[in-house]
Amino acid sequence: MTARRFDRVVDFIGRDSFGAVRRAEVAVIGLGGVGCHVAVALARSGIGSLRLVDFDQLTETSLNRNPLAGSSDCGGYKIEIVADQLRRTCPDTRIETVTEFFHADTADSVLKPVPDAVVDAIDSLNPKAALLEYCVRSRIPVFSSMGASGRRDPSLVRTGDISETRCCPLAKQLRKYLRKRGITSGISCVYSTESIGAHSLPPDLQDITLRKGRVRNRIPSLIIMPGIFGYALAGMVLDNISEQ
Repeated sequence: MTARRFDRVVDFIGRDSFGAVRRAEVAVIGLGGVGCHVAVALARSGIGSLRLVDFDQLTETSLNRNPLAGSSDCGGYKIEIVADQLRRTCPDTRIETVTEFFHADTADSVLKPVPDAVVDAIDSLNPKAALLEYCVRSRIPVFSSMGASGRRDPSLVRTGDISETRCCPLAKQLRKYLRKRGITSGISCVYSTESIGAHSLPPDLQDITLRKGRVRNRIPSLIIMPGIFGYALAGMVLDNISEQ
């Protein structure tokens, strides 16, 4: 470990808690607007190992939300762009990449060996629901992003259990999906209570069939809210690991 790199982190959470952070492995699934911020925050805070999971390529319209990519990266895989940057800037964190589309059939291969925590930053309903169900049934601590797009008011961002979420169409659909499977709580979330229009609904809210590589609707978004959601999730993960 670089001698002074994490001094302020140690000062804040204590040496024992930081030792737990250094030993921890966290899987970040989905490296869009929220996920890339989560990965940066965790690596900068000293997480020992990050397992990055994504299969999408970077498009030019995603550059407004991605703090690591530039125009020359367009067409490349998001996972490699994030991994390359973190390996260069955060050499104290081991980076593992899994270029895979997460769904029920790939869950075991993606999440074995079992990480200490999972961050759900998937923006598509069906694989997102599958991930949350898998983590709850496997007793893996999971921290999930609800809808960040279409919002602009940071004062309305909240964290809590999925059972507490409100004013979020994505969270509503997830609660409905999980309730049918006997799951009503046990998922820590970041969400917004800001009202949004129909144009900001998730890209496959009305179609939860599994279609890898489908064309998705573009959702209006600035970098501010995905960034806030991402850093909130990273904070929740660090708190959980520190408390253990």
